Amino acid sequence: MAKQSAAAVQRNDPYGNYNYLVNLGTGDPQSLQAGFSEVVLPDVSIDVIEYRNGNERVSETRKLPGRAHYGNVTLRRGVIGTLDLYQWLDQVRNGDRNAFRNVTISLQNEDRTNTVLTWKFRRAWPVRYSFSTLQAKGKDVLVESLELAFDRMEME
Repeated sequence: MAKQSAAAVQRNDPYGNYNYLVNLGTGDPQSLQAGFSEVVLPDVSIDVIEYRNGNERVSETRKLPGRAHYGNVTLRRGVIGTLDLYQWLDQVRNGDRNAFRNVTISLQNEDRTNTVLTWKFRRAWPVRYSFSTLQAKGKDVLVESLELAFDRMEME
């Protein structure tokens, strides 16, 4: 198990994008049945509010920060026959108010001894669940994808 860091660990060389852990917020950090082969982190944007008092001498507006918007997080992994992702989607589909989770994605250093950056997604829930194509002549791994919406993103 990697040592947890209280804050981001800065260094001169950039970190690789290949050592990470995903905690789906089930309450049991050992409950993961398979790692994810790909994580697509969300875009974050903040609306710009243009404001001007009617009595100002200049004609340009001031720009103020507005609402924050978050894209969705996408998790992909090879199908291993477990139903944990589907069951979470099913909880949401059936209106279970306890289905919201706090999902954490932790980037690790190269030797996996320390967490160097963490993304936390508060009140996350599945909004899309999909599979790659089944192909009779194919040789690729069947991949399942889970897309998560969330209320707030935090980084440390």
